[in-house]
Amino acid sequence: MTQQSPQPLPDSLLDPARAPTLAGVERAAAKVAALLPRTPLLPLEADGVTLWCKAECLQPIGSFKIRGAWNRLTDLSPEQATAGVVGVSSGNHAQGVAWAAKRLGIKATIVMPSNAPAMKLAATRMLGAEVVLYDRVTESRDAVAAKLLDENGGTLVHAYGDPWVIEGQGTVGIEAGAQLAARGIDGPDKVVACCGGGGLSAGLALACPDAEIVAVEPEGWDDLTRSLAAGEILSVEDLSYPTECDALQTPQTWPINFAVLQARGVRGVVVTREEVRHAMRVVFEKLHLVVEPGGAAALAAVLAGKVAPGAATLVTLSGGNVDPQKYAEILAGY
Repeated sequence: MTQQSPQPLPDSLLDPARAPTLAGVERAAAKVAALLPRTPLLPLEADGVTLWCKAECLQPIGSFKIRGAWNRLTDLSPEQATAGVVGVSSGNHAQGVAWAAKRLGIKATIVMPSNAPAMKLAATRMLGAEVVLYDRVTESRDAVAAKLLDENGGTLVHAYGDPWVIEGQGTVGIEAGAQLAARGIDGPDKVVACCGGGGLSAGLALACPDAEIVAVEPEGWDDLTRSLAAGEILSVEDLSYPTECDALQTPQTWPINFAVLQARGVRGVVVTREEVRHAMRVVFEKLHLVVEPGGAAALAAVLAGKVAPGAATLVTLSGGNVDPQKYAEILAGY
């Protein structure tokens, strides 16, 4: 049976064009807390400073994306739930939507790149979602999704350009703040987030209004960093640029994310392939966790000296879905 919100939603919360808010993040946090245990907040010593790493790689789907997907799908009307949902994702959001849809009894179709990691494609299908493949270089995933919606109906659950998704991702910050407080630490005063389209960064900017927010992207896919510097939304310059951070390969941010990030003065930082790989090895050696390349980008920026830590720095380890062979090669230094 499809689970719906216990109380009717105010009209203001039903509008997909609404702006996400801190109140929305707090509402989403209550929904997530009723569903999932908190992910660990782990201390990591780096050059004499303690970093607080939020292990979202330990979520049931191996990524924070379960938060935004659950928040969105549980606010669908009965009519929307019956019509199903369409998502766009390179793999982690795909699994989040598929997981939530399966639990709620909702049909899910996910538009995914044909070169997504095999484990992400397989996991999405195993959760019962229909996968529609597209070419990341020559096709627009948003256009493919729009065509599916025109033909079949349903609700778009965008990976980052959606107020419910942004608010759901922001629950990472609500949890981390409570975990720091339980240790007697006031913070976070700085948040370093892995960034693709900016949904997590925007959610954290809302959830942690007193913290400096830094969004970290992989080289070649630094559209948000350039957009924030330019004051306008810019696209990725070369969609064929190779990167191991598949989770962070988004062609451009959306206005809803950009408005939040601009209002909070968020800045972007770019990390290299080797910096990301080094961070993955540090997480394995020091925290005994598996993180995928995209999930290690934020830590990579701190370890590389590109982001100076504060007194209480929150770092997102945002995902752990990496093909085993690729992970073994990275650990071995190949």
